[in-house]
This record gives sequence, C-alpha cells and structure tokens, in this order.
Amino acid sequence: MDKNNLLIIVASVSVFISVLLAIFLVTVKTKYRVSNVLFAVFLMINAIDISEPLFNLFVDGPSNPGIFKNMLVFLQIPVFYLYVLSVCYSDFKLKPKHLLHALPFLIANLALLPRFYGVDTASKIHFIENRQSMIELKFNHILLHVQMVIYFVAVFRVLRKSKTLYLENYAGKSLNSYNWLFQFTIVLCIVYAIALLKNILKFSDYVHISELIKAGLLLLSLFIICWYLFKALNNPELFRNVDSKLKLVAEMVSEEKSNEESVTNDREYKEEILRLKNYMIDKKPFLNSSLTIQDISGEIGIPVRDLSLLINHQLGQHFYDFVNSYRIENAMAILKDETKSKVTILEILYEVGFNSKSSFNTAFKKHTGNTPTYYRKNL
Repeated sequence: MDKNNLLIIVASVSVFISVLLAIFLVTVKTKYRVSNVLFAVFLMINAIDISEPLFNLFVDGPSNPGIFKNMLVFLQIPVFYLYVLSVCYSDFKLKPKHLLHALPFLIANLALLPRFYGVDTASKIHFIENRQSMIELKFNHILLHVQMVIYFVAVFRVLRKSKTLYLENYAGKSLNSYNWLFQFTIVLCIVYAIALLKNILKFSDYVHISELIKAGLLLLSLFIICWYLFKALNNPELFRNVDSKLKLVAEMVSEEKSNEESVTNDREYKEEILRLKNYMIDKKPFLNSSLTIQDISGEIGIPVRDLSLLINHQLGQHFYDFVNSYRIENAMAILKDETKSKVTILEILYEVGFNSKSSFNTAFKKHTGNTPTYYRKNL
C-alpha cells in the first residue's frame, strides 16, 4: 500500500468518526445543547481540514473551494474557545458579539481575493507554485499562528479561573472534567505546534519534510478523535456549574483592602467561624452532594461574599476542600465503626456526600495520607 492510499484511508476513517460524533452531539437530547453544537462545529471544521486527501480525488489543481477549505482553520480555535466557555460557565449564551471571533477568517480570505479568488486557473496555478514568495500566504500563516497563541492563552486562563471559582463556591462533582478538558487542550496545543513546524518548513528548502509531517498529523488526528470519543462516552456530562458573574476571592480581597469601611475585625471573624463550624457539625449540610456556598449562606445568615472570604481567605481553604474535610471525617468515623464493617467503600462515599469514587479517594488521601481501604485495614 503506497503513502497516498494510506492517507486516503486514514482521512476517510477520521472524517467518518468526526461526522458521526458531530451528528450524535447535535441530535442527543440534553439541556447543554449550545456546548454540544459548538463542539460539533469544531469537529466538522476539523473533518473538512483533514479531508484534503479525499478532496484531491475530486478536484484537480488549485481552486477557490480548495483554498476556502484551508482558510476554515481560522475558525477552528475560536469555536473551541467558545466551546470551553460554554462548558465552564452555566450562564453562557451565544451573542452577536461572538461573531467578532470570525474576523481573522474574513481578513485571511480578503487577503486572497485580488490574486487568487478573483483570477483564472492559470494564475491560481502560478500563485500556488510560487507560494514561498507570495506575501498573502505568508501574512495568513503569521496571522494564523498569532491567533492560535492568543486563543490558547485565553483558553487556559478560562480553565484556570473557572476551576478556581468552582473550588471557592461549590462542593459537588469531582474535578475530573476540568482535568480532562485541560488535557484535551494540551493535546491540541501539541498538534498545532507540530502544524506550526510544518508550515515553517513549507516556506523553506525542506518542503518534503513538511509533507511527511502533514501525513503524520492525519494519523495523529485519527488518534485524537478516537481518544475524545472514548472520553465522551466515559464522561457524558461536563461541568457547567460555574456562574461567570462570580468573583474570585483574590479580587474580593483586593476590593476589601481598598475599602476601609468593609474591614471586619478579628472578633467578628472568630464569631462567624464558630457559627459556621457549629452549623457544619450540627446540621451536616456536607451530606448534600451538590452543596454550594450559597446554600450555607442562606442557612447561617452570612452573605455569600463574606462567607467566601471567611472560608477561602481567613481559613485558607477552598470551599471545595473545606466541605470535603467534613465528609472525610464522617467517612473515617464510619470506617472505625465495627458495626459497619460490612458497609462497602462505595456505599460510604455516597453516604457522606461524594458522588464519585475517584474524588473520594483523592480527598481521603489528601486528608489522611492513605487510601480508604488501607485506612480500614490498619485501624
């Protein structure tokens, strides 16, 4: 089997899986339809991008559809960025202002209008054959890579902020979904870094190496798509719990320092901390697996802002860890109880407020230094 046939097969499989997953995402019934549609669009743009070996079977030589297909890559990262926003923030909605993310795509196409889109076939062939000296293509490649850097930095900032907001305000699901999305973004960074190298070589004397890298990217794309499909099946729902209007504790502390009237004295802090701890022990709100800081605020009469500063700043713990510490203490008490020796670890974790084995094991080891099973065996 020669290289061209192999690339056609790999491209066919990748496109098929991408389209199949995209159809699934837009047809499945879910309240997170915006996220699903955005990722489906991302997959379809990726499918178009990697379909070049198939496209070349039907189109001979440079053409307007062919170059337009290549320019769609300018939409890929902006769509992924919007997808990340929709996953991380529960109040995300598509708005007309989001159309501004298509601006690089429009600029890239306008740059090609005079000397490619608007000329005859012979001129198009001349343009491609002399691509190394064509200022439009060099401009578009620079624009694309600048865009990628900006958007990846923006994506990592969104992930970091939303994860911190979750830790400071929620104590429900585990952080596996955030970690998965972070891993997926890292993988995309690696892929685009390889693509950057390919494009640099494309304008050098090592065009043949660029073509080899291009073939490797097709194979890598197939692997990534299959990996995502596996992850999607094992993580059918991602976090969409964080309100984008929430403020980070660091921001609130900064505001407190600049507002002398809002400073709370040590005595008031101690009274509020005592009230909070008594409430946690007496009422056991941590047994609620979807507990939020708003829930506790309403029960003990401390405003959300003040309670967030109290736990995350004064106690030096994220709300997520603060609540989990009570859950672990409760779990430890059950594990020590000889009358409950037959209660399984899985039953215990659900009983104390966790909703996944991985998050329970992580929190238990962080709190005690041991796994629940080891702890029970060595009492």
